[in-house]
Amino acid sequence: MKKLAFLVLSCSIVTGCATQSFNMGSESGEMKEEQMQAFFVSGIGQKQKINAAEICNGAEHVAKVESKQTFLDGFLGMASLGIYTPRDAYVYCK
Repeated sequence: MKKLAFLVLSCSIVTGCATQSFNMGSESGEMKEEQMQAFFVSGIGQKQKINAAEICNGAEHVAKVESKQTFLDGFLGMASLGIYTPRDAYVYCK
């Protein structure tokens, strides 16, 4: 049991969160949409799309698009042994 606890603790320490942000201008905006995107086998060869222009009523109103792997996403990936690896997508509008 101690070995399993050590293994889980070690895996959670070496895993981390990741964020990719795409700023469309210098203005900050408010979050309009949050979407959990499902990937399988670490997302190899998979794509997910989110139409930020449609959410913000035009491309000129998009402030930022962000993709994150949170602690919960990493935990779900670890618990499923990398079979299910979700990410969160955020759209910010001006």
